[in-house]
Amino acid sequence: MLTDYQNQWIIAGIVGGIFAAILYPFLLILPGPPVLIVVLASFLGLSIGVGSFGLMKFITLRQGSVPAVLGAISNFTAGALFTAMALVQLAVKQVVNSAGGTLDAQLEAVWLGLDVAWDVYIGIGTIFFGWAMLRHPRFRWFFGAPGLLLGSFLLFFNLVTFPTPPSSAGLIDLGPFVGLWYLATTIQTWRSLKWARTQFPSA
Repeated sequence: MLTDYQNQWIIAGIVGGIFAAILYPFLLILPGPPVLIVVLASFLGLSIGVGSFGLMKFITLRQGSVPAVLGAISNFTAGALFTAMALVQLAVKQVVNSAGGTLDAQLEAVWLGLDVAWDVYIGIGTIFFGWAMLRHPRFRWFFGAPGLLLGSFLLFFNLVTFPTPPSSAGLIDLGPFVGLWYLATTIQTWRSLKWARTQFPSA
């Protein structure tokens, strides 16, 4: 049975997933004022968490799924780490620019470590969600296999090149591809709302 509570969380997850897909590229290219970057980074971290929890709620409608729960936990953590990374990076740059100095290697290492931590957790979360989707009737291998591969490569690349980001070490930046995968799963969840309400009608 699809309860109103579950339905609300699934819809919130869809909204969160769409917001995350919109905010992520904006943060990569937007040179806006610091206060705008702070707001967007904070909302992106929250959107990742809400989107992941809603996705977990949808996947577990049929039956419990430990991988889906672990995926949501990992991505909640990743969202918080992303916000921490973005705010630390912005704060360091602001202080350095206002003091007219140069960026210290130790300070740069702080946000590089946070950058890897966020990638590691989003990679783990993607692996778990891909695993959980393999036998789900609305996702199966078409979504599950790419999730497993993207999450595994993202995790591997970041651990191999640590603390240098993979894109700076001559490897592919898989972040945009992972973002597109989550956008695709969000759209598929949206398309599956009618299916969910038919398969699990409210009392």
